[in-house]
Amino acid sequence: MPLKLMYITNSPEIALIAEKYGVDRVWVDLETLGKEKRQKGMNSVKSHHTVDDIRRIKPLLTTSEMLVRINPWHDDSDIEINDVVQAGADVIMLPYWKTAEEVKNFVKAVNGRCITTLLLETKEAVECIDEVLSFGGFDEIHIGLNDLHLSYGLKFMFELLSNGTVEMLCEKFKSVDIPYGFGGIAKLGEGLLPAEKVIMEHYRLGSSRAILSRSFCDTSKCNSIYEIDRFFSENMRTLRDFEASLASIETSVLERNINDVAQSVDEIVAKIKRTRAIAS
Repeated sequence: MPLKLMYITNSPEIALIAEKYGVDRVWVDLETLGKEKRQKGMNSVKSHHTVDDIRRIKPLLTTSEMLVRINPWHDDSDIEINDVVQAGADVIMLPYWKTAEEVKNFVKAVNGRCITTLLLETKEAVECIDEVLSFGGFDEIHIGLNDLHLSYGLKFMFELLSNGTVEMLCEKFKSVDIPYGFGGIAKLGEGLLPAEKVIMEHYRLGSSRAILSRSFCDTSKCNSIYEIDRFFSENMRTLRDFEASLASIETSVLERNINDVAQSVDEIVAKIKRTRAIAS
């Protein structure tokens, strides 16, 4: 089965292009609390979306689901969740949770009105994941490699692939039959760790969903909506063709890929350390 793909945008025009070329979920991102501080100095996406963006985009969609990432659990989460549900969200994502109690509160607040997905991106979440999986109540889970690698003090987010953390978590999710995914996918042929190697890991680990990263189609570098349309058309076709080629791939090839990933990650981490040492 091809990966279920998610793309972050609050532009109705871009959302419709993404849908046209097979993006499964258009993602409106309301998360702001604490994000600037923990990702300070990083070249990561920090969105400034609003509930009104949900209201504008949702009625336009015919095949894609509307996914909304809310803020981490806080005093007004119940109000925020109600607003998001009423605006038309199909899927609500809880980010940066650290306790089983926060997950229980989230599930209770949504109360079956939307699909619920947990974004696992703290070491505290990893530590309580067995408890969270034991009581369940949510529909799916995604491993957020960016914040999770920061939580562990690592240098590069794909260290979590090479050191076995992602595989350990995927095995836990698989054991309770919860759909899961991890990280993001760049345009094929790009990314510090080539997108092809990452996609092969999705297939090896049984992941069923992934985020399309900013580099998959960086709209800030496009001069027109027609250029965005062309990039999406080309990049989605290339991605889906590559996925199709994996349908009959031998398990031994996927197993060799993790060794390639580990070697590449080691080289990237060493380069990051050298660069930071020179800068300091």
